[in-house]
Amino acid sequence: MKSNMKSNYKENQRKHQTDLLNSGFFYGAKGGGHYTIKKGKIKEREFIIESGSEKKNLFNGNQEAEEVINYFKDENISCWGGKNITGHILSSQVACLNHLFFIRKDKNTVLKVLNHISDNGFADVLPVACDKNPAFISFEVVSCHDHLKECEQDKLTRGIQCTSIDALIMGKRKNDKTWLIPIEWKYTELYGNTDESTGESGETRLGRYSELIKDSTQLIDLSVSNSFRKTIYFIKPFYQLMRQTLWAEQVIAHKDTECLKADDFFHIHIVPEDNKKLLDKKYPPDKHGMKETWLSCLKNPAKYILSDPLKIVEAIKETGKYDDLVAYLDKRYNGKLI
Repeated sequence: MKSNMKSNYKENQRKHQTDLLNSGFFYGAKGGGHYTIKKGKIKEREFIIESGSEKKNLFNGNQEAEEVINYFKDENISCWGGKNITGHILSSQVACLNHLFFIRKDKNTVLKVLNHISDNGFADVLPVACDKNPAFISFEVVSCHDHLKECEQDKLTRGIQCTSIDALIMGKRKNDKTWLIPIEWKYTELYGNTDESTGESGETRLGRYSELIKDSTQLIDLSVSNSFRKTIYFIKPFYQLMRQTLWAEQVIAHKDTECLKADDFFHIHIVPEDNKKLLDKKYPPDKHGMKETWLSCLKNPAKYILSDPLKIVEAIKETGKYDDLVAYLDKRYNGKLI
């Protein structure tokens, strides 16, 4: 795992995780699960855990996996095409859950992780009130009301057809306001230059977000001739970051009617540093890398931070309380600590 992981991160990770799968690392589960490709065709893939064993895609594979499944059911989170969990071993959502779900009830560890990522001097973390049984991290979070006009009836379902936050923390600095801290998680993703502002769907997206971008206190107005068509805000991964920024601003602006009561926000973006095809791609219009491109869109760049998931594992390891989890994460995703 410490060998050359930078040339083609996705393929290297696929091989590494498939080798782990074949070695029995996934609690004895095998590959060959079903994967839907173009035009609804279904094929078996070695990097998909076999049907019936998908729970073993999560740390500890049984009791903890049931806890994840029950959490998704209790919170009415719709993911993975209605399945309990995906068997795809390169899932970024599974990676997010494996790193953060099993520490979510541990206030001190969540605070340690937050400060290790942000270096922002947070003094406290708060229960995330949108959950029925609030802990200190929540997943696939949506607002109570559809401020981004993404649904027809102001009824949002977590994890589907609306802006959902991969993970969310609520934090406070000493004698300071309450901060909303959305976390966007990437793993092996890489993107082309598809413009989400074109075509009929593009018109709908422009209608949803353009005025909010113009009114944003964080996003710079990049419109040309009063239009955001073909701007970086509608090219992935910035399309997601733009929507999450607007989401956070609107939750704060409407905190009197939202269950999440916050005064400001701080945006965390988790991307493995070895995913060079995502980080170092030359994005339009100025042909800079991902971080520089996004920072150039922000009025206050200090409210965005890019971090490798290894920093989360480092913080968890420092607590001395989660040796099994640290060993699992290191062997599966990093290979740099143990």
